[in-house]
Amino acid sequence: MWLLDKMLRALIRKGRLVLTDHDGKVYTYGEPAADPLHIRLTDQGAALHIARDPRIGAGEAYMDGRLVIEPPHDVRDFILFVMSQGSGDKVRARNPLRRVLDKVASRLDQNNYRARAAKNVEHHYDLTRRFYELFLDTDRQYTMAYWRDPNGTLEQAQLDKKALIAAKLRIEPGMRVLDIGSGWGGFGLFLNRHYGCEVLGVSLAPDQVRFANERAEAAGVSDKVKFQLTDYRDVNVQFDRIASVGMFEHVGLNNYDEYFAKTWDLLAPDGVMLTHTIGRLKQSGATDKWNRKYIFPGHYLPAVSEMSASLERTGWEIADLEMMRYHYAYTLAEWYRRATLHREEIEQLYDARFFRMWQFYLAGAEQGFRHGNLVNFQFQTVKRRNAVPNTRDYIEAEMLRLLAAEQAPDWHLEKYAAE
Repeated sequence: MWLLDKMLRALIRKGRLVLTDHDGKVYTYGEPAADPLHIRLTDQGAALHIARDPRIGAGEAYMDGRLVIEPPHDVRDFILFVMSQGSGDKVRARNPLRRVLDKVASRLDQNNYRARAAKNVEHHYDLTRRFYELFLDTDRQYTMAYWRDPNGTLEQAQLDKKALIAAKLRIEPGMRVLDIGSGWGGFGLFLNRHYGCEVLGVSLAPDQVRFANERAEAAGVSDKVKFQLTDYRDVNVQFDRIASVGMFEHVGLNNYDEYFAKTWDLLAPDGVMLTHTIGRLKQSGATDKWNRKYIFPGHYLPAVSEMSASLERTGWEIADLEMMRYHYAYTLAEWYRRATLHREEIEQLYDARFFRMWQFYLAGAEQGFRHGNLVNFQFQTVKRRNAVPNTRDYIEAEMLRLLAAEQAPDWHLEKYAAE
């Protein structure tokens, strides 16, 4: 316990943390507070397991029931409390050799050749359909929502996100659009609904592809909106527009040049590509060990400099770059709230350990956007600089037009009836 005690005394400066060890001994940290946060360790080895490598140890201890957060607080309160103290360096692994080995392991983990990439995607995205229904919006958007109103609904914020990305793509009727990492198909169907364009969505998650095609069939647009279980590297026809929303995190730093060279080949000369990704405010060189092991094997979150350098090497021109700071924090908080409301059903689908793992993932990711260096980027890239207007006015204008059209859902039927 002495190592964990030493670490917490250096870390906790604001608020009050009360820790009860497995033997009943109580430790207090920080300053007196009216609402202290109480945690409890349930076995003798829990403290050392956490202290040796807090970045993975705390999550594993919580998952396994060795670290318990006492009511009325929960694990989200605990994570946000600890990380709000202001120094993530104090909860890193203490052993310098361990840090070096972790960086090496992170780079090796990013070798996303085709078979491994498919396996990594299935690990996370091919959970049961019902599970994702329990915490996502009704359109199953599993990426950052765009919160024009922080007090609005998740459904509206996800709709706003789709409209924003569509506006940046500048699609016209009859165009062909490639949706890389197409998820459950909602964005591709949105584009077809508003522009009558052809959409090919590619994904490595089998059930996502099946479900997306079921949606296209039910909407009567399966002739124009198709989803395939295909690696983007195996697509060999050109498109007028390319969208990549929440997929670039899975490419891996080692593969950025391959990714942008391939998408360059897939885009028409006067085309536009929009890449929406989670990113970091500074280069990291390593991924989070806990997330790498339990949630997103093979992932890497880029810095702007890492993406822009690769774009430059492969011939692209950046037409627009938007930094989005707190939007994902709001999104993750709402996902956490909805998942927690359905705790009993999630535990029936899987088990209590899985539910605690998911809680820790959602809350940990949220703190990265609130207190850490995580943000979202939207890169609009072109081959020719005249592919988009000279100012950004068109983005908001088109976004608002799309949102207004969504209030009259039958508008597109009349528009395309004669085509």
